Amino acid sequence: MKKLVIIGAGGHGRVAADIAHLIGYNDIVFLDDADMTATGEYSVVGCVNDFEKYTDCEFFVAFGDNELRERVAKRLSDCGAEIVTLIHPSAVLADNAVIGKGTVVMAGAVINTGTTVGDNVIINTCSSVDHDCIIGDCTHIAIGARVAGEVKIGKRVFAGAGSVVIPDIKICDDVVLGAGAVVVKNISEKGLYVGAPASFKK
Repeated sequence: MKKLVIIGAGGHGRVAADIAHLIGYNDIVFLDDADMTATGEYSVVGCVNDFEKYTDCEFFVAFGDNELRERVAKRLSDCGAEIVTLIHPSAVLADNAVIGKGTVVMAGAVINTGTTVGDNVIINTCSSVDHDCIIGDCTHIAIGARVAGEVKIGKRVFAGAGSVVIPDIKICDDVVLGAGAVVVKNISEKGLYVGAPASFKK
């Protein structure tokens, strides 16, 4: 495999590096604008803008913030960089699930039959996305979140830890579901939704 350059050396980046190592990457470095020189066993070799120096490398954008991840991934893509997808060996994916570039599927996650996951998505630890769902680009399904069958989730949505979306729901772009929120009806207005059942907060 080529050298993997991970952009973003925080906690999310370190988890991404662990997944990358497990699936066969042996040469991994970080770029980050924070003042740091190492993160665990891997080196931070420059800032984000240095990515153009790394020719013949593969890239992964590891920012948890959906909008920031989208912006940086677009810059890379516009420059022709090769952005990879990372899937933990313990994740369970249906054979016909479609996973976009730049997406990470973490340990214990499940993606069931007929589901399409967009680009630069985070399917976090032990979360699940059931059958025939559509998950929009740059969305984050957080730890332990549950998305039932035939749900359509827009772009840049954050489904907080332990949140639940019942079947056949549609959620528009730029929605935040608070931790433990339970979505029982369609969401057509961006903003924060909390509670069980989930209601608009702001």
